[in-house]
Amino acid sequence: MEAVGVLGLVVVVLAWVFFWVWDSSEGMKSQEQVGLLGSGSRTLLVIAHPDDEAMFFAPTVLGLARLRHQVFLLCFSAGNYYNQGEIRKKELVQSCDVLGIPPSRVAIIDNRDFPDDPGVQWDTGYAASILLQHIKLNGIHLVVTFDAGGVSGHSNHVALYAAMRTLHSEGKLPNRCSVLTLQSVNMLRKYMSFLDLPFTLLHARDVLFVLTREEVAQAKRAMSCHRSQMLWFRRLYVLFSRYLRINSLHFL
Repeated sequence: MEAVGVLGLVVVVLAWVFFWVWDSSEGMKSQEQVGLLGSGSRTLLVIAHPDDEAMFFAPTVLGLARLRHQVFLLCFSAGNYYNQGEIRKKELVQSCDVLGIPPSRVAIIDNRDFPDDPGVQWDTGYAASILLQHIKLNGIHLVVTFDAGGVSGHSNHVALYAAMRTLHSEGKLPNRCSVLTLQSVNMLRKYMSFLDLPFTLLHARDVLFVLTREEVAQAKRAMSCHRSQMLWFRRLYVLFSRYLRINSLHFL
């Protein structure tokens, strides 16, 4: 039993040292990202439902804030699957405010063409046309959205990737407009919190954002704005998900 106690203490000390080193090096890592993403750019975050911005993309939003990006958000549905659309739209605006995105840069599409429903396949061409309209309207240099796995496999998430992929492959994006997609990981890694960082560093990625302890607290505050969604399993998600702490992304 004594050996187990000593081993546990060693693990705790090593973990503390690891996170202290990571926190102290965040400024340097932010400088490294400037070369890839530039400083002061205009970025459009494209999500499917209110709470996606906090559940999945908080490290990216806060990481881009370090780089002084002006972040816009486009949400393709009001999250009305349980007839809570009006509540969820307000929660989204509150969450974005915590993450540093003002209401004037938040756009929510609320119509029957894009229902919050995993059983409905969104029209790729129509979604692509709306995306292109918002990209041009706001003079966007960088678009961030889901990858082909949609993080959770939700068909609405995957539909946004398909729409962006269409614009990219057909050469319809404005010059010097890049696209970053959030990397999906397997179920085990998804719930390893910061312990997934070594695995993330071993895998290929173009951009990596990892939050400091203060920024994790900020991400949690943003997630807590979605009161209508904070059921027991989402509270566990907040405790264990890597996506509230780590985002690894790839360029299209």
